[in-house]
Amino acid sequence: MTAYPYRSILITGASSGIGAALALELAAPGVLIAFTGRNAERVSAVEDNLRAAGAETLARVIDVTDRPAMSELISDIESRRPLDLVVANAGISSGAGAGDDGITRDIFAVNVDGVLNTVLPAAAAMRTRKDGHISIVSSVAGFRGLPSAPAYSATKVAVKAWGEAIRPDLGKDGITLSMIFPGFVESRITDKNNFTMPFLMPAEKAAKIIASRLSRRKTTIAFPWQMAWMMRLLALLPGPLFDFVMSRAPRKN
Repeated sequence: MTAYPYRSILITGASSGIGAALALELAAPGVLIAFTGRNAERVSAVEDNLRAAGAETLARVIDVTDRPAMSELISDIESRRPLDLVVANAGISSGAGAGDDGITRDIFAVNVDGVLNTVLPAAAAMRTRKDGHISIVSSVAGFRGLPSAPAYSATKVAVKAWGEAIRPDLGKDGITLSMIFPGFVESRITDKNNFTMPFLMPAEKAAKIIASRLSRRKTTIAFPWQMAWMMRLLALLPGPLFDFVMSRAPRKN
């Protein structure tokens, strides 16, 4: 088992996928892992796995769009053991575009407001002791707005820009901020996709990559490298050529 330097951790959206796998990767005796999810049954199953690995747990069924509930959760964790790692991971996905009002607003609420509701109170607590590590899960889809998933990619662009913008200021207070850009990872989100997903990766492998690079305080964690570079190059295309290429891309469900 790899030893990681964190002893008090919060991971949102950890009842499945990357979040659950990362929680289990970081679980160890002497480690407090707090996590959230929206499905009580899945939350309970993950908690059992973490406890079997020797970790202390604080599990909450919370929607990250609930700002007071998130602030209360972070206060509860801080009262037990000051946070040294926060992973703002909770997110939802869809191919929703301009005509999908309801789901578009839901995606923005979870993927953007949920990140703010996690990071802002955590950062405030960390500032008081001039130490801590915050990470925000974006996506390789966050390198440029994608017509195949307009709302989803826009939210990932937004949290990428915000995280990179606040990083220098947090750094002045001794807080590291890492941006995480996964490609396709096996999860409940990718299970819905009915198209070929290049370099699809098991959640457990993704968790090991993330945990290893977080422990080395990497500020940018993008993987797999082939997918990350493919999306970076796509983002550099001139508008008309980008539109032509993306008009032929499969749309996310």
